[in-house]
Amino acid sequence: MNKDKSSSTRNQILHMLKIKGSMTVGEMAQELEITEMAVRRHLNTLERDKYIQTRLLRQAMGRPTNVYSLSQEADNMFPKNYQDLTLEILGDIEELQGAEMVEALFRLRQQRQENLYRDVVPEDSDFEKKLEMLARMQNEKGYMVEVKKDEETGRYILVESNCPISDVAREYTFACNCEKTLFENILETKVEQEQCMATGGDNCVYVIDHKNDNAEKRES
Repeated sequence: MNKDKSSSTRNQILHMLKIKGSMTVGEMAQELEITEMAVRRHLNTLERDKYIQTRLLRQAMGRPTNVYSLSQEADNMFPKNYQDLTLEILGDIEELQGAEMVEALFRLRQQRQENLYRDVVPEDSDFEKKLEMLARMQNEKGYMVEVKKDEETGRYILVESNCPISDVAREYTFACNCEKTLFENILETKVEQEQCMATGGDNCVYVIDHKNDNAEKRES
C-alpha cells in the first residue's frame, strides 16, 4: 500500500471516529471494507502520533475488547468556530449592557493574564528574564513571538506574527489596548505599539523602552 493511500485511510478512520464515536477494530474494518489487520496497522500509527486513545470494554459475554476514540489533540484538528461565537456573545453583551461592559470584560481578561504571568515570573526577576518569560508564555498561546534588541537605542522590539484573537480584535480594538497595558504592567516599563494586525499591519509590533540599571546609575 502506498504512502498516500495509507494517509487517506488514516484520515478516514479519524473522520469516522469523529462522526460515529468510539468503535472497535471489527466495526472499523467492516465500515472501511478492509481487513482487521490493516485497521490495526493504521491504529498503531495513529496511537503513536497521539491522535487516538483506547479503553477496554468489558462485555456480558466473551472476552473484553478494545474500543478506540479520538484524543483531544485529534479533535482539535477539526474546524472550530469559536471566533464567530465569541463575537456574537460580545455583540449581545454590548447591545444589552453597553460598550462599557465589553471593555470591563477585556480588563478582567487582562487582569487574569497578569495574575497568571506573575505566578510564573518572580517579582525580583531582572527585566530580560521577565521579557523572556513573557515571550515564552505568549508563544504558548500561539502568538509566534520574536524579541529583538535595537543596539543603537537600547530598546527592545517584540514582534507577534500571529494573533489568535484577530477577528475579535478587529471588532473590539480595546483588546489590543489591554494587551499593551498587560506588557507594561508585567515589564514595569513603557511600551508603544507601532503595528497592529487588527488595523491592517503585517504583524503586531511593540517597542519596549527600557534602560538597564547600570545605564540609569551612570546618568544619575
